[in-house]
Amino acid sequence: MEPTIFSLVDEDSVGREALGAIGYRHNSGDFHSSLIYGFELVVITVCEGINEAGIEIEHCTNGDIQYQLLYIGNEDLKRWVMTGENREIVQCFLHGEIIWDVEGELARLRQEIIDFGASMRGQRKFIEFAKFLKMYIEAKRYTQELDFLDAYYNVLQALKHYARIELIEQGILPENSVWEQVRPLNSVVYKLFDELTDSKETLEQRIQLVLLACEFTIMSKMADCCSILLRILSSRKEAWSIQELRQLPELAHVREEVPMILRKLVYHSLAYEATSEPKGSAGEDREIKYLAGKF
Repeated sequence: MEPTIFSLVDEDSVGREALGAIGYRHNSGDFHSSLIYGFELVVITVCEGINEAGIEIEHCTNGDIQYQLLYIGNEDLKRWVMTGENREIVQCFLHGEIIWDVEGELARLRQEIIDFGASMRGQRKFIEFAKFLKMYIEAKRYTQELDFLDAYYNVLQALKHYARIELIEQGILPENSVWEQVRPLNSVVYKLFDELTDSKETLEQRIQLVLLACEFTIMSKMADCCSILLRILSSRKEAWSIQELRQLPELAHVREEVPMILRKLVYHSLAYEATSEPKGSAGEDREIKYLAGKF
């Protein structure tokens, strides 16, 4: 990168609690996402904590170079790694050049993400499984309604989450080109992707075949992928209400999917229901709570 670019984003010019900055120069001719489209150079300044304003963006020029300057929080970056959001920014952060780094914090953060340790893998796998399950259920619904185009879209999305689970199980951080990452593994999910997208069967037959395989995957991977939630359910003798579970920080990224996951865990006998004392004077309504089964 040009030396003049470094001077524009040094520690003194940022004027906030910044940990450092990373620059990423695109290969000419490559096509990129709408967020960073049209700029040869992207500079990411990582600040301490959560950036309440989200991603702050400045468009800058220096000589003949136009570049985009992004301000993000380090906690936001960690969350995106967990949830799979803003993958383009995460990749720029991982593969860019460190411009400056306060006390090596940026290098440590990047190495933590690259190492993709057991705790990070477990959280990301749970999130991908929750999304996989949601897309599978939606695909089933559309299939029953004979809406095969929407069913196709949802089953394709389910396979992408399935593919990310397989990558995570290999210790690989999923990136944008998930099918290119999965292809060398010769995995089941890539064969299903090939069957869905390049088969002589009818669209309905292809969807039904992949849904059947997804159902088997759900049964075989559920206990492992949902181990975070199962550990929480077994962490105390009292049963958990759905409200309590949805308020836990550990489940913040899957808060909307928790009810669906719980019902699936009960269906497969990995969790079970417990009813509370009757509510109200009529004595009819009882709250359903949840405990872990044996897994």
